[in-house]
Amino acid sequence: MCRKVFNVSRKTTRLEDLARLAGVSIATASRALNDSPAVNDRTKQLIWKLAKEHDYPFRRYMPAGPIGAQGTIALVTPRPQGREGRLSDPFFLELLAGVGEAARERGCDLLMSHISPATYDDLAGALNTSRADGVIFLGQSTLHGALNRLAAGDHRFVVWGAELPDQNYCSIGSDNIHGGRRATSHLARLGRKRIVFLGDLEPPESMQRHRGYLDALAGAGLPVEPDLIVPAHFEVESAEAAVDALIRRGVAFDGVVAASDQIALGAVRALLHAEVDVPGQVSVIGFDNVPFSRYSRPALSTIAQDTVKAGRLMVSKLLDHGGASAGRSERVPTDLIVRETCGG
Repeated sequence: MCRKVFNVSRKTTRLEDLARLAGVSIATASRALNDSPAVNDRTKQLIWKLAKEHDYPFRRYMPAGPIGAQGTIALVTPRPQGREGRLSDPFFLELLAGVGEAARERGCDLLMSHISPATYDDLAGALNTSRADGVIFLGQSTLHGALNRLAAGDHRFVVWGAELPDQNYCSIGSDNIHGGRRATSHLARLGRKRIVFLGDLEPPESMQRHRGYLDALAGAGLPVEPDLIVPAHFEVESAEAAVDALIRRGVAFDGVVAASDQIALGAVRALLHAEVDVPGQVSVIGFDNVPFSRYSRPALSTIAQDTVKAGRLMVSKLLDHGGASAGRSERVPTDLIVRETCGG
């Protein structure tokens, strides 16, 4: 006697099921999955979240890639503290190139998100509504606690940024403490006695560069002078104004360690405008080694970050280890590049 064998499988979630769960019409659910501007962001986030939770075959709604990519990585840039983030920032472009090359080596597309998250809900929304295989957050801003909370869930993400105490997520970043220490020690070896630290102290990476600066002063037997620790945003104009004010107040200094190349370039502009010889009277070192640093006049001494290696590490952690669950964060080495603004 022949018996029929039936395959028993779990019920497939349908579009109408999603619509019912979300409390919207089928047409609205369909538009949300297709990222239609006719549907508000909150409703889109809810429906994409439900689609993931209920194993809805939402990838069929994705547009076909032109070359059949192996996967998609989304890049999301949190808003920096107290200012607008600029995609034209030179170091950001170098880092983006590093990630892009690494993604291309793995056959993946890159998706640049318009989102600029400022809260935990923003971060979660970026992950829950993304069609990508994982997300790289380019920067921590003030979101360390929120990222730790995010790491407790089943999310695939990696962060470019500093390694901080009690960190539960995977971050890739440069050895900022060593870089700040090496820049300051170099100026101290040149005989500079009153060295300015120029940059924001709130962002985690800049804070660590400042810590390296303090370590180097202690190692050289130089005192910490509060009037030589000068705030400046990561912009040429902000740094130029800060050094202008320093000169007008008559504060004596013979060296500048800047938290970025843009900040260093602003310092050099202010010094040259005041007819201060660089590096004869004041030596300057930046941080990043972006392309314009070698072409400025005088050419800028700087601390180089390996954005190619950083890009490969972030993509590898995301694709091979699951991002936040990968565990171990890693630091990329920094190198001192001596050019005309400090000599020696």
